[in-house]
Amino acid sequence: MKTRGGFRARLVATFIGLIAGTVIILGVGAYLFVSSSLRGQLVEDAVQGTNFNLAVLATEWLGDDPTAAEYEASPLADALALRGKVDVYVDFGDGDPFLSKPAFLTTLDLVSDDLIEIVANGNIGREWLEVDGVPYLVTAGRRPPSGPDFYFFHPAADVESGLERLRQALLAGALVLIVIGAATGNWVAKQVLRPVRQASEAALEMADGDLTVRLDVASTDEFGAWADTFNRMAESLEEARARERRFVADVSHELRTPLTGLVNEAALVKEHLEKLPGDGSRVAELLVDDVARIRHLVDDLLEISRLDAGAQETHPERIDLRQFLAAVIADRAPEARLLGGTEGMPVDVDRRRLERIVGNLLDNARIHAAGRHVEVSAEQEPGGIVVVVADRGPGIDPAYLDKLFERFAVGDDSRSGSGTGLGLAIARQHAVQMGGTLRATNRPGGGLTFELRLPA
Repeated sequence: MKTRGGFRARLVATFIGLIAGTVIILGVGAYLFVSSSLRGQLVEDAVQGTNFNLAVLATEWLGDDPTAAEYEASPLADALALRGKVDVYVDFGDGDPFLSKPAFLTTLDLVSDDLIEIVANGNIGREWLEVDGVPYLVTAGRRPPSGPDFYFFHPAADVESGLERLRQALLAGALVLIVIGAATGNWVAKQVLRPVRQASEAALEMADGDLTVRLDVASTDEFGAWADTFNRMAESLEEARARERRFVADVSHELRTPLTGLVNEAALVKEHLEKLPGDGSRVAELLVDDVARIRHLVDDLLEISRLDAGAQETHPERIDLRQFLAAVIADRAPEARLLGGTEGMPVDVDRRRLERIVGNLLDNARIHAAGRHVEVSAEQEPGGIVVVVADRGPGIDPAYLDKLFERFAVGDDSRSGSGTGLGLAIARQHAVQMGGTLRATNRPGGGLTFELRLPA
């Protein structure tokens, strides 16, 4: 899950990154184009107006060596005012300039030395600057041939405010597109990863033992081919498991007949053990034990085969749970202790299956925790019962707990015994077929706790 989530996050992040990159490139490009167009148009108009003002109006309406007073009295000041919202600073070189606004009194300190030099060389120059926080485009030039020097202040607030609104609009649009891109990327990621998620869930079900799971082949693309391959693999595994189960069932069935003879013969030998000489008695005793062990193994294999085939139905009947547990304990593990007494606890449950589960748990405790305390308890809960079998054996490696109910699992090195490795697998399969659960945990202070939950 974690990996899938991480891949989806990377896919969405990549999608957002592509959209953000595209938006940034287009936005910056659009802003630069509009900015260049608006400012370029302002510069073009300002330079043309400056050329006309110097070459035509100033030459025509100003005499040689004019002063600020003469300029102010001339029609040029009014003519320039009529040509647009342009403020003027005129430097006559005598320390007494003309200025249309007091703010431009320090013009020669505001403009750059480069612009002053351009004007002194008889050329027209321009630059952008702010006066009291107001943006202006300044164009400047000298009336030919000897002056005075004119500095025209063209207001650029409309252009700058327009560009500011454009920046805000582009930023808002970029954010909206990124949000939409994130939502779209998440949706696309879900659609792309849906077959992966379905395959992962199916694989988990297969890992839990359900080989009947299949994927829907909904397309003819790579995912469809993948689903089809997965289904063929599942069918192959299911057929292999079916052959394996048939083999186990057939072998167990075939072994049962000769084994019955061996059991009968072992029973006869057991009756006469005391009559045999010392060495012969020991060999016969080992033979009897081995035959009993083989019989238990074959019985367990046959039961596993029936459980796999689903041949055992569940038949609930009314029992007193505590009295029932007391009887099972007396039969399978008399040394175990039933907690809570034997007061009545009537429930409806499959007696045979429950006896098999509890008996196997007690056998497991007897084998792997021989001579240790074993405790059994039962409680009712809404809609079911809880039966707990706890021992004081050595416990088990936590990493092995999930494998404890696998077939032929005989425990790790910390638990000794000689079981067949099928008892707990049979117990869990009975619990599952009854609609319940069976799990194991390490017990504080040492030992194992088996918790059986059944609907009842």
